[in-house]
Amino acid sequence: MLIGGVIMECKILVNVGVQRFDRIREQNAFYIDKTDFIREWWDSGTDVMLITRPRRFGKTLNMSMLECFFSCRYKDRGDLFEGLSIWSEEKYRQLQGTFPVIFLSFANIKATKYEDMEYKISKVIAELYEQNNYLLEGNLLSKKERDYYESVSPQMKGAVASGAVHSMANFMRRYYDKEVIIILDEYDTPMQEAWISGYWDEAVEFFRGFFNSTFKTNPYLKRGLITGITRISKESIFSDLNNLMVITTTSSQYATAFGFTEEEVFKALDDTGLGEEKQGVKAWYDGFTFGSYSDIYNPWSIASFIYRGGEYDTYWADTSGNGLVNSLIRQGNVAVKSAMEDLLAGRTLTTELNEQIVFSQLDGSTGAVWSLLLATGYLKVVKYERVGERKKKVYTLALTNMEVASMFENMVKGWFGGENETAYNDFIKALLINDVDAMNEFMNEIALLSFSSFDTAKSASLKDAPERFYHGFVLGLMVELDGRFQITSNRESGFGRYDIMLIPKDREKDCAYIIEFKVHKPMREKDLAQTVANALNQIEEKLYEAKLVADGFAPENIRKYGFAFMGKECLIGS
Repeated sequence: MLIGGVIMECKILVNVGVQRFDRIREQNAFYIDKTDFIREWWDSGTDVMLITRPRRFGKTLNMSMLECFFSCRYKDRGDLFEGLSIWSEEKYRQLQGTFPVIFLSFANIKATKYEDMEYKISKVIAELYEQNNYLLEGNLLSKKERDYYESVSPQMKGAVASGAVHSMANFMRRYYDKEVIIILDEYDTPMQEAWISGYWDEAVEFFRGFFNSTFKTNPYLKRGLITGITRISKESIFSDLNNLMVITTTSSQYATAFGFTEEEVFKALDDTGLGEEKQGVKAWYDGFTFGSYSDIYNPWSIASFIYRGGEYDTYWADTSGNGLVNSLIRQGNVAVKSAMEDLLAGRTLTTELNEQIVFSQLDGSTGAVWSLLLATGYLKVVKYERVGERKKKVYTLALTNMEVASMFENMVKGWFGGENETAYNDFIKALLINDVDAMNEFMNEIALLSFSSFDTAKSASLKDAPERFYHGFVLGLMVELDGRFQITSNRESGFGRYDIMLIPKDREKDCAYIIEFKVHKPMREKDLAQTVANALNQIEEKLYEAKLVADGFAPENIRKYGFAFMGKECLIGS
């Protein structure tokens, strides 16, 4: 785990983004000792293990550390571990540099077509073969094996690629006379890309064969370790891998091996002259919870914060990879958007979770969406309890920290960016000066440009399209008017539940607002004007202003609006 840049005040070298353990140690760069992970993993005796953690949590660096410790390529490089925890015991020192190791990373396997994915994976495997060309020397390989070896290339077919790591393990086992350790980093990156780009079934077929030959039916395997962000369902690609142990973010094993503990963060701040920022750093970047361990920090954010000399920003949240999250929330159903309103307002949500991500359920299952957001680090577990006769686990979740909340706010702003931005900002200005005509003009423009954006999920229907838009619109209001108004949605007041309420923080400057949305019902209402009238009547009949009046607002300082929708057409009245 390292941090980046050169901190001149304390003369500490910190490198942002370097993921090679040997390079960090050779440069004598800042490093937080995570070598206890080597001991813990080795002593577990597990044949094949999958560890999931959010991105930028040091997975690749830890895998590089394992390679440097075990690989024959690093024989006699004990200097890399001198002074670290693992080097304090002789029995572990004896293990250093004594095993053949295959280390692959799928972190850069991003493709919009299956053929491109297959090519990129084949290229990674071809590079593995090129690195081990010494196996072609002497008489280790037969002529057929030599021909096969030299045929491995980026152009090979998927069926060949899926078994190529198995074959390499065979060759290395014979050369070193020892079983092989196989490490696969970021295994799920190509799977997420496959789901987004629409070639999921083809990718699943390839990976079933790949994982089976590499980790299941591989007699040359000593240990296997796989890392990724998500635990993709066993039925998808691990159906034949019965010997797989899975460690997820709700597991306590290896909880402090990935990420920084609060003690480590505060010491780093002290060492770099930023000790006075501890509470600010805690507010912005604390919040990750792994199993029973809380107060885990994302290394990338801490690294970048120190590198920038104490500047707060959304460092981790802005390091790409948000496309899937963006689409799931933007196109999510009413329950997803309504829950996001609560989360952005600092509240929690309660749900059951299935940590096995079933991508085919992401369009229609809110539980699958929350499971993905937890696995990817955007949500944290506040608590969980077992309920009912079957003692089901029910989790209480919240946004992880201020950095994540800021990222989501920027994401929502992006929904109303581009062509929408001017109209949306003008609508808010018109709302605040109570210009109904201008509100109608701008709202119709927003609805025309934005409606389909909130209604493009596979499970979407015309029936819930207005509701999807409405909740997306509320999220936009929450972001744009944050700090000036307290914005609530679908809360009880009087004898019902209002749609939107804006409560000003400065009562001398702003009025309070109640907004009711209604979809035109052609069998009951002759036109949009009648729909607006029905919305306004509902506000009065249900006494939605009761909460505001009880809080001391004068009736003349409470603005009431009815929004009527018919397709992409909107009419606003007061």
